[in-house]
Amino acid sequence: MAAGGAALDARWQSEGLYPISVVTEMTGLGAPTLRGYERAGLLQPARTAGGMRLYSPRDVTLVRRAAVLAAEGINLTGIRRILALEAQVSALQARLAGRDGAGRLSEAAAGTMPMVERGAHR
Repeated sequence: MAAGGAALDARWQSEGLYPISVVTEMTGLGAPTLRGYERAGLLQPARTAGGMRLYSPRDVTLVRRAAVLAAEGINLTGIRRILALEAQVSALQARLAGRDGAGRLSEAAAGTMPMVERGAHR
């Protein structure tokens, strides 16, 4: 995808499109659960001038992931941490993919070996 297309896709993914009633149908979660996820800081839906929540496609993805983690018995603090770590991993993967080919990826992986080896000897 061209750089302009990627920027457009990123903007669309973060734009508030869906009211809470639609998100409850899309995810099978109740409105109180969605509001609880917001209070817990898992997401921040956009708001209309009248205060109505509008969820983006990215918000819906986060809600679905949070629901899976909650079903596995993870509390909201744990879910928030896992989602943050997953976002960091995605950002790092995107940075590596943006570099000039597999050579850079190999160099990055090779650079982590001394750290891994030091950690293994503790």
